[in-house]
Amino acid sequence: MLKDVIFIEPCFPKNQREFVRALHAVGARVTAIGERPKESLDDEMRRWLTHYEQVSNVTSEEQVERAVRFVQSKVHVDALEAVVEAHVMTAAKVREKCGIKGTSVKTTWLCRDKPSMKEALRKAGIPCAQSVGSSDVKEIHDFAARVGFPLIVKPRDAAGASGTSRVDNIAELNAALRDFGVQDGRSVAIEEFIEGHEGFYDTLTIDGKVRHDFATHYFPNVLEAMRTRWISPQFITTNRIDAAPSYAEVREMGQRVITALGIDTSATHMEWFYGPKGLKFSEIGCRPPGVRTWDLYCASNDVDIYREWAMAIVHGRPERPMTRRYAAGLIALRPTQDGRIAGYVGLDEVRSRFGSWIIDEHLPPPGTPTQPVDAGFMANAWIRLKHPDYDSCRSMLDVIGQTVKVIAR
Repeated sequence: MLKDVIFIEPCFPKNQREFVRALHAVGARVTAIGERPKESLDDEMRRWLTHYEQVSNVTSEEQVERAVRFVQSKVHVDALEAVVEAHVMTAAKVREKCGIKGTSVKTTWLCRDKPSMKEALRKAGIPCAQSVGSSDVKEIHDFAARVGFPLIVKPRDAAGASGTSRVDNIAELNAALRDFGVQDGRSVAIEEFIEGHEGFYDTLTIDGKVRHDFATHYFPNVLEAMRTRWISPQFITTNRIDAAPSYAEVREMGQRVITALGIDTSATHMEWFYGPKGLKFSEIGCRPPGVRTWDLYCASNDVDIYREWAMAIVHGRPERPMTRRYAAGLIALRPTQDGRIAGYVGLDEVRSRFGSWIIDEHLPPPGTPTQPVDAGFMANAWIRLKHPDYDSCRSMLDVIGQTVKVIAR
C-alpha cells in the first residue's frame, strides 16, 4: 500500500534532496514543506514530489501545522519527517498535534537539551560527563568548584561544537557566561571536560533496534579542530566495526542510549569520548549526522544510505546489509589566512598518488572569499577519499593535509 510522507525542507541544505529522492524511490507519495517558491523547484524535485507547500519559516510550529493539516484534509499522512537539527522539534510538536506517528516531543527534547539528556542517561547507568543546566551564576560557580577546571560551556540545544567554549579558570568561565547572556537569564549547559579521543557512532534504528551502524573517528578532537587554523582536520569512518572487538562497547552503549531516550524509528548521531576514564557518552541527535557524512557511508559500503533510511520510514525494514568494503574520510583544507583564495599548492602531487581513491573534492576557485576557521569542515576546501584498509586511508588523509596548501591573500 502506498504511504504518504511529509518531508520538511527539501532544498536546503543541498543534500536534503537526497532524502526526497529516496522516499520517492521506495514508493512513497512525498509532500514537501519548504520556504522556496514552488516555481524554483527543479524538474527532478517536481518529479519526486506529489505536492509542495510553501511556508515562510519551516521552524514555525503554527505554519507547519497549518500546512500539515491541509495535506491531511486530502490524504492520510503516515509520516512527517525532518532531518535537520533546527527542524526536528517543530516536526515533533506538529506530529503530536496532528496525530502522526513518529519521534515524540519528549524524546526530541531529550536529544536536544544537553543537561536533560545527560540526566536521563545517568539514571539509566550510561557513563557521561558531569553536567548542569542553569541560568544561575552561583549554581554554575558551585558546580565549577565541585568538578574543577577545565569545563565546557555550550548552548543547551547546540549541534556539534557550535557555540561551544572550553574554559580553564574562573575568569574565563565568567567571560563565557557574559558572552552567553547568563546575566540576562539565559540558561546554558556546563559540563566536565572529558580527556580522550573523540568519535561518533551513527545508526539507522527501526522500532528501537539498531539495524545499521557506523563508527567514525575525529583527528584531532572537534573543539581543537574548530579553533586552530594550521590544522587540517579530518574524520574517518572505519570499516572494522564488525571485526574489531573494541567497537562492541560503543555499540552496546549506543543501543542503551536509544532505549533510554525512547527512540523508535529514526537516524541517530552520537558523539563519544574514550580516554583515561574509559568510554563516555557525549551527546546525541535524533537525526542524521551533518557535514554530508552519509555520503561517506554510501561510498564505504556500496549502499545508498538515504534509501535505507527511506526503507525504514516507509516499510519498517532495511533493504541491504553494509559491505564494510572501505574506510572513508574527509579532510578539511584551511586557507592560510582570511581573505580571498589565491590558489593551491600540492594538488597535482596528491591527485597523482591517490587519484584512484579520491571520492570527490571541493576546491573553490581563486577569488572566492574564505570562510572563518570555525565555520565547519566543509566551509572552505576539502577532499574525500576511500580505501579498503583503514590505516592506509588515514595515512593518505595525513599526507593530503601535509601536502596541499590553500593560499589566501
